[in-house]
Amino acid sequence: MNSEIATPTDELTQRLSSTPRGARLARRLAAQQLAEWGYPHDSDVNDAAQHVVAELAANAVTHGRVPGRDFELRLLLLPEGTLRIEVSDTRGDRQLRIVPRWEAEEYGRGLVIVSVLARTWGVAERDIGKTVWVDMTLKGISSSVDDRDRLPVE
Repeated sequence: MNSEIATPTDELTQRLSSTPRGARLARRLAAQQLAEWGYPHDSDVNDAAQHVVAELAANAVTHGRVPGRDFELRLLLLPEGTLRIEVSDTRGDRQLRIVPRWEAEEYGRGLVIVSVLARTWGVAERDIGKTVWVDMTLKGISSSVDDRDRLPVE
């Protein structure tokens, strides 16, 4: 995990089945948790976080799936108005690669959403598998991306 994580003020961690149903549930859990933290379902922050969770969870069940193994959703409400979203899968042999934007059509565009909505994001190795993490600003959606002409893909 990233060693720069601040101490969370609130946290949700849930393991879900590596199925489309598990991915849908991850999005719903994120929406509900954000509403409980004061970011209503119809707010821009909640909507943006749902999109990020949906993409990361879909990737986990599509590209990171190992039969019989779950994926994990973790939401951390950090100080200074930051939401950290982490999705961990158990497949470590398929790493994210960075490709030029013009090649994105071949691989899909889902992580473009992540790169636009995230303040920062990355991938961390685990003992088994990997974790894709995203930090989002809760005081307004940040669309600043350091390297807009390169997109991540699995």
